[in-house]
Amino acid sequence: MLKGGLTAASSGPAEIYFESNATVDLWVDSVSLNPFTRDEWAAHRAASVSAARKKTVRLQATDSAGNPLAGAAVSLDAVRTNFPLGAAMSQHILTNSAYQTWFASRFAVATFENEMKWYSTEPAAGREDYTVPDAMMAFAKSNGIAVRGHNVFWDQPSQQPPWVQSLPYPQLLAAASRRIRSVVSRYAGQVIGWDVVNENLHFNFYEGRFGWDASTAFYAAARLLDAGSALMFMNEFNTLEQPGDMAALPARYLQRLRQITAAYPENGAGMAIGLEGHFTNPNIPYMRAALDTLAQAGIPIWLTEVDVAAGPAQAQHLEEVLREAYAHPAVQGIVLWGAWRPEGCYVMCLTDNNFNNLPQGDVVDRLIAEWRSTPRAGATDAQGFFEAELVHGEYKVSVSHPALNNSVTRSVKVDLGSGSEHYFIDMQV
Repeated sequence: MLKGGLTAASSGPAEIYFESNATVDLWVDSVSLNPFTRDEWAAHRAASVSAARKKTVRLQATDSAGNPLAGAAVSLDAVRTNFPLGAAMSQHILTNSAYQTWFASRFAVATFENEMKWYSTEPAAGREDYTVPDAMMAFAKSNGIAVRGHNVFWDQPSQQPPWVQSLPYPQLLAAASRRIRSVVSRYAGQVIGWDVVNENLHFNFYEGRFGWDASTAFYAAARLLDAGSALMFMNEFNTLEQPGDMAALPARYLQRLRQITAAYPENGAGMAIGLEGHFTNPNIPYMRAALDTLAQAGIPIWLTEVDVAAGPAQAQHLEEVLREAYAHPAVQGIVLWGAWRPEGCYVMCLTDNNFNNLPQGDVVDRLIAEWRSTPRAGATDAQGFFEAELVHGEYKVSVSHPALNNSVTRSVKVDLGSGSEHYFIDMQV
Protein backbone atom coordinates (compact mmCIF):
# COMPACT_ATOMS: atom_id res chain seq x y z
CA MET A 1 0.00 0.00 0.00
CA LEU A 2 1.28 3.43 -0.90
CA LYS A 3 0.54 5.75 1.98
CA GLY A 4 0.54 9.50 1.96
CA GLY A 5 -1.71 12.50 2.11
CA LEU A 6 -2.53 15.73 0.37
CA THR A 7 -4.90 18.64 0.56
CA ALA A 8 -6.48 20.02 -2.60
CA ALA A 9 -6.20 23.74 -3.23
CA SER A 10 -9.10 23.68 -5.70
CA SER A 11 -11.81 21.34 -6.96
CA GLY A 12 -12.17 19.71 -10.37
CA PRO A 13 -10.52 16.98 -12.45
CA ALA A 14 -6.95 16.13 -11.57
CA GLU A 15 -4.19 13.77 -12.63
CA ILE A 16 -1.86 12.18 -10.07
CA TYR A 17 1.58 10.88 -11.01
CA PHE A 18 3.70 8.42 -9.03
CA GLU A 19 7.45 8.62 -9.42
CA SER A 20 9.94 6.01 -8.27
CA ASN A 21 13.72 5.65 -8.42
CA ALA A 22 13.49 1.85 -8.35
CA THR A 23 15.59 -0.11 -10.86
CA VAL A 24 12.61 -2.19 -11.99
CA ASP A 25 9.27 -1.25 -13.52
CA LEU A 26 6.46 -0.76 -11.02
CA TRP A 27 2.84 -1.34 -11.99
CA VAL A 28 0.18 0.11 -9.73
CA ASP A 29 -3.20 -1.59 -9.70
CA SER A 30 -6.53 -0.96 -7.96
CA VAL A 31 -5.79 2.65 -7.13
CA SER A 32 -8.24 4.43 -4.86
CA LEU A 33 -8.15 7.73 -3.04
CA ASN A 34 -10.16 8.05 0.15
CA PRO A 35 -11.28 11.51 1.22
CA PHE A 36 -11.52 12.33 4.91
CA THR A 37 -13.58 15.01 6.54
CA ARG A 38 -11.99 17.12 9.26
CA ASP A 39 -14.19 15.35 11.82
CA GLU A 40 -12.99 11.93 10.63
CA TRP A 41 -9.38 13.10 10.72
CA ALA A 42 -9.83 14.45 14.27
CA ALA A 43 -11.49 11.18 15.39
CA HIS A 44 -8.55 9.15 14.08
CA ARG A 45 -6.15 11.52 15.84
CA ALA A 46 -8.06 11.14 19.12
CA ALA A 47 -7.91 7.36 18.82
CA SER A 48 -4.17 7.57 18.24
CA VAL A 49 -3.75 9.73 21.35
CA SER A 50 -5.63 7.17 23.44
CA ALA A 51 -3.44 4.36 22.12
CA ALA A 52 -0.10 6.19 22.30
CA ARG A 53 -0.43 8.47 25.34
CA LYS A 54 -3.00 6.92 27.68
CA LYS A 55 -3.73 3.79 29.62
CA THR A 56 -6.74 2.53 31.52
CA VAL A 57 -5.55 2.04 35.08
CA ARG A 58 -7.34 -0.31 37.45
CA LEU A 59 -6.54 0.02 41.13
CA GLN A 60 -7.59 -2.35 43.89
CA ALA A 61 -7.61 -1.23 47.51
CA THR A 62 -7.15 -3.97 50.06
CA ASP A 63 -6.53 -4.02 53.77
CA SER A 64 -3.38 -5.43 55.37
CA ALA A 65 -4.88 -8.92 55.25
CA GLY A 66 -5.57 -8.67 51.52
CA ASN A 67 -9.32 -8.18 51.85
CA PRO A 68 -10.85 -5.75 49.31
CA LEU A 69 -12.05 -2.42 50.65
CA ALA A 70 -15.40 -1.58 49.10
CA GLY A 71 -16.51 2.05 49.06
CA ALA A 72 -13.03 3.44 49.71
CA ALA A 73 -12.60 7.03 48.54
CA VAL A 74 -9.90 7.27 45.87
CA SER A 75 -8.33 10.38 44.36
CA LEU A 76 -5.59 10.58 41.71
CA ASP A 77 -3.60 13.75 41.16
CA ALA A 78 -1.02 14.12 38.39
CA VAL A 79 2.51 14.81 39.62
CA ARG A 80 4.05 14.92 36.14
CA THR A 81 3.30 13.64 32.68
CA ASN A 82 5.72 11.66 30.55
CA PHE A 83 5.35 13.78 27.41
CA PRO A 84 7.80 16.71 27.44
CA LEU A 85 6.48 20.02 26.15
CA GLY A 86 8.92 22.92 26.15
CA ALA A 87 9.88 26.22 24.62
CA ALA A 88 12.87 28.26 23.65
CA MET A 89 14.06 30.79 26.22
CA SER A 90 16.21 33.87 25.80
CA GLN A 91 18.73 35.38 28.21
CA HIS A 92 16.12 37.97 29.21
CA ILE A 93 14.66 35.36 31.53
CA LEU A 94 17.61 35.97 33.85
CA THR A 95 16.50 39.51 34.70
CA ASN A 96 12.71 39.38 34.26
CA SER A 97 10.77 37.77 37.10
CA ALA A 98 7.49 37.82 35.17
CA TYR A 99 9.14 35.89 32.34
CA GLN A 100 10.54 33.41 34.87
CA THR A 101 7.15 32.80 36.46
CA TRP A 102 5.34 32.46 33.14
CA PHE A 103 7.91 30.01 31.71
CA ALA A 104 8.50 27.82 34.77
CA SER A 105 4.79 27.35 35.42
CA ARG A 106 4.26 25.79 31.99
CA PHE A 107 7.23 24.07 30.43
CA ALA A 108 9.20 20.93 31.23
CA VAL A 109 11.93 21.53 28.62
CA ALA A 110 13.91 24.54 27.43
CA THR A 111 16.18 25.24 24.49
CA PHE A 112 18.41 28.31 24.71
CA GLU A 113 17.58 30.35 21.63
CA ASN A 114 21.08 31.63 20.77
CA GLU A 115 23.04 31.69 24.00
CA MET A 116 24.77 28.30 23.66
CA LYS A 117 25.70 28.75 19.98
CA TRP A 118 29.33 29.14 19.04
CA TYR A 119 29.04 32.78 18.00
CA SER A 120 27.63 33.55 21.47
CA THR A 121 30.12 31.64 23.61
CA GLU A 122 33.28 32.54 21.64
CA PRO A 123 32.67 35.83 19.80
CA ALA A 124 36.41 36.29 19.36
CA ALA A 125 39.03 33.59 18.90
CA GLY A 126 40.13 32.16 22.23
CA ARG A 127 37.78 34.38 24.28
CA GLU A 128 35.23 31.90 25.58
CA ASP A 129 32.46 33.17 27.85
CA TYR A 130 29.78 30.84 29.20
CA THR A 131 28.44 33.25 31.82
CA VAL A 132 25.01 33.60 30.24
CA PRO A 133 24.27 29.96 29.34
CA ASP A 134 25.63 28.88 32.73
CA ALA A 135 23.13 31.18 34.45
CA MET A 136 20.30 29.96 32.21
CA MET A 137 21.24 26.36 33.02
CA ALA A 138 21.15 27.17 36.73
CA PHE A 139 17.68 28.71 36.35
CA ALA A 140 16.43 25.65 34.47
CA LYS A 141 17.81 23.25 37.07
CA SER A 142 16.32 25.20 39.96
CA ASN A 143 12.90 24.91 38.34
CA GLY A 144 13.11 21.28 37.27
CA ILE A 145 13.33 22.16 33.57
CA ALA A 146 15.31 19.87 31.27
CA VAL A 147 17.56 21.52 28.66
CA ARG A 148 18.32 20.63 25.04
CA GLY A 149 21.85 21.57 23.93
CA HIS A 150 21.50 23.88 20.92
CA ASN A 151 23.79 23.74 19.12
CA VAL A 152 27.36 22.44 18.85
CA PHE A 153 27.87 23.37 15.18
CA TRP A 154 25.72 25.02 12.54
CA ASP A 155 26.41 24.05 8.95
CA GLN A 156 25.10 27.34 7.56
CA PRO A 157 28.10 29.48 6.48
CA SER A 158 26.57 32.79 7.55
CA GLN A 159 25.99 31.53 11.10
CA GLN A 160 29.64 30.85 11.93
CA PRO A 161 31.42 33.21 14.31
CA PRO A 162 32.87 35.93 12.05
CA TRP A 163 36.43 34.97 12.93
CA VAL A 164 35.79 31.34 11.93
CA GLN A 165 34.49 31.91 8.41
CA SER A 166 37.82 32.61 6.74
CA LEU A 167 40.09 30.30 8.75
CA PRO A 168 42.33 28.06 6.64
CA TYR A 169 42.02 24.30 7.07
CA PRO A 170 44.54 23.66 9.89
CA GLN A 171 43.31 26.53 12.05
CA LEU A 172 39.64 25.70 11.39
CA LEU A 173 40.21 22.09 12.40
CA ALA A 174 41.89 23.18 15.63
CA ALA A 175 39.11 25.69 16.38
CA ALA A 176 36.34 23.16 15.72
CA SER A 177 38.06 20.55 17.88
CA ARG A 178 38.37 23.07 20.70
CA ARG A 179 34.72 24.10 20.30
CA ILE A 180 33.22 20.63 20.54
CA ARG A 181 35.39 19.67 23.50
CA SER A 182 34.57 22.93 25.25
CA VAL A 183 30.77 23.04 24.99
CA VAL A 184 29.97 19.31 25.14
CA SER A 185 32.31 18.63 28.07
CA ARG A 186 30.98 21.64 29.95
CA TYR A 187 27.35 20.55 29.79
CA ALA A 188 27.80 16.77 29.58
CA GLY A 189 25.30 15.08 31.86
CA GLN A 190 23.30 18.31 32.18
CA VAL A 191 21.40 18.27 28.88
CA ILE A 192 18.94 15.71 27.53
CA GLY A 193 20.08 16.12 23.94
CA TRP A 194 22.51 17.82 21.57
CA ASP A 195 21.87 19.38 18.16
CA VAL A 196 25.33 18.28 17.10
CA VAL A 197 25.37 19.63 13.53
CA ASN A 198 22.44 21.91 12.82
CA GLU A 199 20.83 21.90 9.35
CA ASN A 200 23.30 19.68 7.52
CA LEU A 201 20.81 18.82 4.78
CA HIS A 202 20.57 22.41 3.56
CA PHE A 203 24.12 23.55 4.27
CA ASN A 204 27.65 22.09 4.22
CA PHE A 205 30.11 24.57 5.70
CA TYR A 206 32.08 21.84 7.49
CA GLU A 207 31.68 19.19 4.79
CA GLY A 208 33.02 21.67 2.26
CA ARG A 209 36.20 22.10 4.30
CA PHE A 210 36.73 18.77 6.06
CA GLY A 211 35.11 16.34 3.61
CA TRP A 212 31.73 14.66 3.20
CA ASP A 213 31.94 12.82 6.55
CA ALA A 214 32.56 15.90 8.73
CA SER A 215 29.17 15.63 10.43
CA THR A 216 29.71 11.92 11.00
CA ALA A 217 32.96 12.61 12.86
CA PHE A 218 31.36 15.36 14.94
CA TYR A 219 28.60 13.01 16.09
CA ALA A 220 31.15 10.38 17.08
CA ALA A 221 33.14 12.97 19.04
CA ALA A 222 30.05 14.32 20.81
CA ARG A 223 29.06 10.81 21.91
CA LEU A 224 32.54 10.23 23.36
CA LEU A 225 32.46 13.55 25.19
CA ASP A 226 28.95 13.01 26.59
CA ALA A 227 28.62 9.29 27.09
CA GLY A 228 25.48 9.58 29.18
CA SER A 229 21.87 9.38 28.09
CA ALA A 230 21.77 12.56 25.99
CA LEU A 231 20.22 12.09 22.56
CA MET A 232 22.25 13.18 19.55
CA PHE A 233 19.91 15.05 17.20
CA MET A 234 20.12 15.64 13.49
CA ASN A 235 18.16 18.91 13.48
CA GLU A 236 16.61 20.14 10.23
CA PHE A 237 13.93 22.42 8.80
CA ASN A 238 11.31 21.85 6.07
CA THR A 239 11.20 18.07 6.45
CA LEU A 240 7.70 18.44 7.92
CA GLU A 241 6.67 21.86 6.82
CA GLN A 242 7.54 22.16 3.10
CA PRO A 243 6.71 19.22 0.80
CA GLY A 244 8.42 21.01 -2.09
CA ASP A 245 11.85 21.33 -0.47
CA MET A 246 13.75 18.54 -2.21
CA ALA A 247 16.80 18.96 0.04
CA ALA A 248 14.87 18.00 3.18
CA LEU A 249 12.37 15.36 2.08
CA PRO A 250 11.84 12.59 4.66
CA ALA A 251 13.58 10.07 2.39
CA ARG A 252 16.55 12.42 2.02
CA TYR A 253 16.63 12.92 5.79
CA LEU A 254 16.78 9.16 6.37
CA GLN A 255 19.52 8.81 3.76
CA ARG A 256 21.63 11.43 5.55
CA LEU A 257 20.93 9.78 8.89
CA ARG A 258 22.21 6.47 7.54
CA GLN A 259 25.36 8.18 6.26
CA ILE A 260 26.08 9.58 9.71
CA THR A 261 25.65 6.23 11.42
CA ALA A 262 27.27 3.97 8.78
CA ALA A 263 30.90 5.07 9.08
CA TYR A 264 30.80 5.14 12.89
CA PRO A 265 28.41 2.43 14.11
CA GLU A 266 28.55 3.88 17.61
CA ASN A 267 26.74 6.92 16.23
CA GLY A 268 23.60 4.79 15.97
CA ALA A 269 23.30 4.61 19.75
CA GLY A 270 21.34 7.54 21.07
CA MET A 271 20.63 9.20 17.71
CA ALA A 272 17.39 11.14 17.40
CA ILE A 273 15.41 12.94 14.71
CA GLY A 274 14.97 16.69 15.23
CA LEU A 275 12.35 18.41 13.08
CA GLU A 276 12.32 22.17 13.49
CA GLY A 277 8.77 22.80 12.30
CA HIS A 278 8.76 26.41 11.08
CA PHE A 279 5.32 26.37 9.43
CA THR A 280 3.58 28.88 7.18
CA ASN A 281 0.45 27.05 5.96
CA PRO A 282 0.64 23.61 7.55
CA ASN A 283 -0.14 20.66 5.30
CA ILE A 284 -1.35 18.28 8.01
CA PRO A 285 -1.80 15.17 5.82
CA TYR A 286 1.76 15.60 4.52
CA MET A 287 2.99 16.11 8.08
CA ARG A 288 1.46 12.79 9.15
CA ALA A 289 2.88 10.96 6.14
CA ALA A 290 6.33 12.46 6.81
CA LEU A 291 6.23 11.36 10.45
CA ASP A 292 5.17 7.85 9.36
CA THR A 293 8.14 7.71 6.99
CA LEU A 294 10.64 8.96 9.56
CA ALA A 295 9.28 6.62 12.22
CA GLN A 296 10.70 3.72 10.21
CA ALA A 297 14.13 4.66 11.60
CA GLY A 298 12.96 3.41 14.98
CA ILE A 299 14.55 6.27 16.94
CA PRO A 300 13.00 9.15 18.93
CA ILE A 301 11.44 12.02 17.00
CA TRP A 302 11.14 15.51 18.45
CA LEU A 303 9.66 18.68 17.01
CA THR A 304 12.36 21.07 18.14
CA GLU A 305 11.53 24.63 17.02
CA VAL A 306 7.81 24.86 16.36
CA ASP A 307 6.36 28.15 15.21
CA VAL A 308 3.77 29.34 12.69
CA ALA A 309 4.00 32.43 10.52
CA ALA A 310 1.84 35.41 11.44
CA GLY A 311 -1.63 35.61 9.95
CA PRO A 312 -5.31 35.48 10.88
CA ALA A 313 -5.16 31.69 11.32
CA GLN A 314 -1.85 31.58 13.24
CA ALA A 315 -3.31 30.22 16.48
CA GLN A 316 -5.53 27.72 14.64
CA HIS A 317 -2.60 26.45 12.59
CA LEU A 318 -0.45 26.13 15.71
CA GLU A 319 -3.10 24.00 17.38
CA GLU A 320 -3.38 21.73 14.33
CA VAL A 321 0.39 21.18 14.25
CA LEU A 322 0.67 20.48 17.98
CA ARG A 323 -2.29 18.10 18.00
CA GLU A 324 -0.94 16.17 15.02
CA ALA A 325 2.51 15.84 16.60
CA TYR A 326 1.14 14.78 19.97
CA ALA A 327 -1.05 12.12 18.36
CA HIS A 328 1.83 10.45 16.52
CA PRO A 329 3.31 7.60 18.59
CA ALA A 330 6.86 8.19 17.32
CA VAL A 331 6.97 11.80 18.57
CA GLN A 332 8.56 11.94 22.01
CA GLY A 333 8.71 15.69 22.66
CA ILE A 334 7.83 19.16 21.37
CA VAL A 335 9.66 22.46 21.83
CA LEU A 336 8.02 25.74 20.79
CA TRP A 337 10.15 28.43 19.18
CA GLY A 338 8.83 31.59 20.80
CA ALA A 339 11.57 32.92 23.06
CA TRP A 340 10.56 36.31 24.46
CA ARG A 341 12.62 39.40 23.76
CA PRO A 342 11.51 43.00 24.36
CA GLU A 343 11.97 43.80 20.68
CA GLY A 344 9.86 40.83 19.62
CA CYS A 345 10.12 37.10 19.00
CA TYR A 346 11.74 35.29 16.08
CA VAL A 347 8.47 34.53 14.26
CA MET A 348 5.81 33.69 16.81
CA CYS A 349 5.20 35.15 20.26
CA LEU A 350 3.07 33.44 22.88
CA THR A 351 2.62 36.53 25.08
CA ASP A 352 2.79 40.29 24.95
CA ASN A 353 5.51 42.19 26.80
CA ASN A 354 3.47 42.04 30.03
CA PHE A 355 3.26 38.25 29.72
CA ASN A 356 -0.41 38.23 29.00
CA ASN A 357 -1.19 35.39 26.61
CA LEU A 358 -1.72 36.07 22.95
CA PRO A 359 -4.06 33.66 21.09
CA GLN A 360 -1.09 31.37 20.45
CA GLY A 361 -0.35 31.29 24.17
CA ASP A 362 -3.97 30.44 24.90
CA VAL A 363 -3.67 27.47 22.54
CA VAL A 364 -0.59 26.24 24.38
CA ASP A 365 -2.20 26.61 27.80
CA ARG A 366 -5.34 24.83 26.65
CA LEU A 367 -3.35 21.89 25.30
CA ILE A 368 -1.16 21.71 28.42
CA ALA A 369 -4.33 21.41 30.51
CA GLU A 370 -5.78 18.81 28.14
CA TRP A 371 -2.61 16.71 28.01
CA ARG A 372 -2.27 16.65 31.78
CA SER A 373 -4.71 14.31 33.46
CA THR A 374 -7.26 16.21 35.50
CA PRO A 375 -7.70 15.00 39.08
CA ARG A 376 -9.82 11.87 39.23
CA ALA A 377 -11.90 10.90 42.24
CA GLY A 378 -14.42 8.24 43.09
CA ALA A 379 -15.06 5.17 45.18
CA THR A 380 -14.03 1.55 44.88
CA ASP A 381 -16.61 -1.06 43.92
CA ALA A 382 -17.62 -4.15 45.91
CA GLN A 383 -14.33 -5.85 45.04
CA GLY A 384 -12.28 -2.79 45.96
CA PHE A 385 -11.59 -1.75 42.34
CA PHE A 386 -11.35 1.76 40.92
CA GLU A 387 -10.72 2.41 37.21
CA ALA A 388 -9.66 5.52 35.28
CA GLU A 389 -8.07 6.41 31.95
CA LEU A 390 -4.84 8.34 32.54
CA VAL A 391 -2.11 9.80 30.39
CA HIS A 392 1.31 8.27 30.93
CA GLY A 393 3.01 9.86 33.89
CA GLU A 394 3.35 9.85 37.66
CA TYR A 395 0.39 10.19 40.01
CA LYS A 396 -0.29 10.61 43.69
CA VAL A 397 -3.02 8.20 44.74
CA SER A 398 -4.85 8.78 48.01
CA VAL A 399 -7.17 6.20 49.55
CA SER A 400 -9.37 6.65 52.61
CA HIS A 401 -11.83 4.26 54.24
CA PRO A 402 -13.70 4.11 57.57
CA ALA A 403 -11.62 1.05 58.47
CA LEU A 404 -8.45 3.13 58.24
CA ASN A 405 -7.27 5.56 60.89
CA ASN A 406 -5.79 7.87 58.25
CA SER A 407 -5.85 8.16 54.49
CA VAL A 408 -3.03 6.39 52.68
CA THR A 409 -1.02 7.93 49.85
CA ARG A 410 0.99 6.11 47.22
CA SER A 411 2.99 7.18 44.18
CA VAL A 412 2.02 5.39 40.96
CA LYS A 413 3.74 5.49 37.59
CA VAL A 414 1.71 4.84 34.45
CA ASP A 415 3.58 4.09 31.24
CA LEU A 416 3.20 2.28 27.95
CA GLY A 417 4.32 -0.98 29.52
CA SER A 418 3.95 -4.22 27.62
CA GLY A 419 1.17 -2.96 25.39
CA SER A 420 -1.88 -3.90 27.45
CA GLU A 421 -4.33 -1.05 27.67
CA HIS A 422 -5.17 -2.02 31.26
CA TYR A 423 -2.68 -1.41 34.01
CA PHE A 424 -3.41 -3.13 37.34
CA ILE A 425 -2.01 -1.83 40.62
CA ASP A 426 -2.64 -3.44 44.00
CA MET A 427 -3.07 -0.66 46.59
CA GLN A 428 -2.66 -2.53 49.89
CA VAL A 429 -3.53 -0.06 52.62
